[in-house]
Amino acid sequence: MEAQRKRSSFTGSIGFVLAAAGSAVGLGNIWRFPYLAAKDGGGVFLLCYLILVLTFGFTLLTTEIAIGRKTGQSPLTAYAKLHKKWGWIGILASIIPLIILPYYSVIGGWVLKYLASYLTGGASAAATDTYFTSFITSLASPIIWFVVFLGATTFIVYKGVDKGIEKFSRVLMPILLFLILGIACFSLTLNHTDGEQTRTGLQGMLVYIVPDFSGMTVQKFTTILMDAMGQLFYSISVAMGIMITYGSYVKKETNLIKSVNQIEIFDTVVAFLAGMMIVPAVYTFMGTEGMATGPSLMFVSLPKVFEAMGTIGVVVGVVFFLTVAFAALTSSISIMEAIVSCAMDKFHLSRQKATLITSCIGLAAGIVVCLGYNVFYFELTLPNGTVGQVLDVLDYISNYFLMPIVAISTCLLIGWVVKPKTIIEEASLGGYKFHRKKLYVVMVMFIAPIMLFFLFLQSIGVLRF
Repeated sequence: MEAQRKRSSFTGSIGFVLAAAGSAVGLGNIWRFPYLAAKDGGGVFLLCYLILVLTFGFTLLTTEIAIGRKTGQSPLTAYAKLHKKWGWIGILASIIPLIILPYYSVIGGWVLKYLASYLTGGASAAATDTYFTSFITSLASPIIWFVVFLGATTFIVYKGVDKGIEKFSRVLMPILLFLILGIACFSLTLNHTDGEQTRTGLQGMLVYIVPDFSGMTVQKFTTILMDAMGQLFYSISVAMGIMITYGSYVKKETNLIKSVNQIEIFDTVVAFLAGMMIVPAVYTFMGTEGMATGPSLMFVSLPKVFEAMGTIGVVVGVVFFLTVAFAALTSSISIMEAIVSCAMDKFHLSRQKATLITSCIGLAAGIVVCLGYNVFYFELTLPNGTVGQVLDVLDYISNYFLMPIVAISTCLLIGWVVKPKTIIEEASLGGYKFHRKKLYVVMVMFIAPIMLFFLFLQSIGVLRF
């Protein structure tokens, strides 16, 4: 009990919601959501995503935050506290952020490099075909920017929950939302004439939000549904220990369900606005073909779009990469915090010592990731059919293999072993109403684990839609 009383906590529900939303709002919202929405029929993907947020996402988010607050522990020890024989889930959940932190920080470094390029007059160079490849395959530059990004993350986590993470989130999240909204509105005003055809941002917006049912088959719809679920899966930061960790810092008097609803809304709005700021702009200058570039959208296609805008494109580029840097930083903070919290709970280390050890591990692994495009370069075909290097392999192991296993196991533990009432009672603490209680029970016991199982089979290449 003495350890429990000394545990750090958020000062209030607003601080918790902004920190948790900051974790959810990351690189996945900025580049992956718009790309999938454009690829999967615009409004069809958005509709699937929204339904999944209100059901699937709500279930996993509520479960993890409630586990954290009920046990007052990080994932490494929280699962064992719920049920001794299921403590192994906590081990897996703790390994995931340890794998993610190095490569996520490397990508964060890439974002800082582009931001610096736009601030120092290198916008035209950034728009060339070879710029990105030349940068990531060089020896020193990617490591330097990675170290800067990891250093910023370490500094904030070192400061603690209330003086570091919460204080930072209270300032950064409103700014982040304002920047995204500003670029999204600007994207709608764009127009570009290519030959005799003129495309506008408003037309791009329609491509983004209007459902396209042409050629829709059961197979195609299943693909869209799986894409939406996969995006939601790590967009809301579940199955990687983060929400359990943040939940453990939430005070007992906080209305948990209301906070979960606010996190859902914030994350969904930002994801939608991210699509609104990217899809119309890319469509205007590059047509529908430009939106099919996938993961390279942010570092290859968008600089070309900014270049085509002329002088104003430099300003837009600065604001855009500043926005992405903020989003990446809020997520990396939560990833590192999950690891640090596990080390503090399990090994009784001080926050300062746990943060520095985590940072050193992340530094060593991150350098290997940076060198994965030159010294340690290889090409490996992954079970889901993609070909990857060091970064892609780590991403596959964490996001496509371990996270579904953790989520499925969590649903089985809560749904069938300790029973849903464990979470319902914690979420209702203080007399607050659990408005989607019946939905929660059905989802956690039946629908969520089944859907997650199909997602897992798709991830390992057993199912192909």
